[in-house]
Amino acid sequence: MSKCDKCIVRKFNVFHFLNSGELKELSNTKVSKVYNKGDVLFEEGEHLNGVYCVRHGIAKLSKLSNNGRDQIVKFVSNGEVLGQRSVIAQEPANLTAVAVNDMNVCFIPKNYIIENLERNPKFSYEFLKDMAHDLKEADNVIVNMSQNPVKQRLAEVLLHLKESFGLDDDGYLLIKLSREDISNIVGTATESCIRLLSELKKEGYITTSGKKIMIKDISTLKQIARGILH
Repeated sequence: MSKCDKCIVRKFNVFHFLNSGELKELSNTKVSKVYNKGDVLFEEGEHLNGVYCVRHGIAKLSKLSNNGRDQIVKFVSNGEVLGQRSVIAQEPANLTAVAVNDMNVCFIPKNYIIENLERNPKFSYEFLKDMAHDLKEADNVIVNMSQNPVKQRLAEVLLHLKESFGLDDDGYLLIKLSREDISNIVGTATESCIRLLSELKKEGYITTSGKKIMIKDISTLKQIARGILH
């Protein structure tokens, strides 16, 4: 079992603000878990007994809408923490988390989180900042869905995936998603998403190979994402 004080991803999340004694306690408390692609980490409505820290891999967070569609709210990857809002508010999870690829995750019990929030002011402050950032992202998603055209939202998503996850050796987006997943992020029908991807490809802004997508004209795609071009 890896020790938390040696964990690289700790540098990118709130656990960076724990002292050596607290990190030792964390190492003895956490449980390492492996999830395969498609596995569910937790479901909407589930009462969580702790938080999940992603050591390696990507998960998608989604919410079931009234029409039965899964709306993908965000992706989380190495170093990010899931489930903190549910644990702090002591409410059921508001989202479902599913592994996009094979994942290594550390599960940290709720009691440990609560105890450190009460005794470590710096940790508490950073924990709240992290939750506030998530709320800001959620606000942006709501505004984009209600105001921006679908093509603009699609361009924003492609740029976000590039910025968040990078490219493979061939220049394709490192994260490979189904057309249904992309449409669920954008907030449109799968058929519309496929049509718009074909348009972007025909216009020379992207190219595709199966599930893989390559951005060929990032400058123009940024203009579409900003609403300058249509």
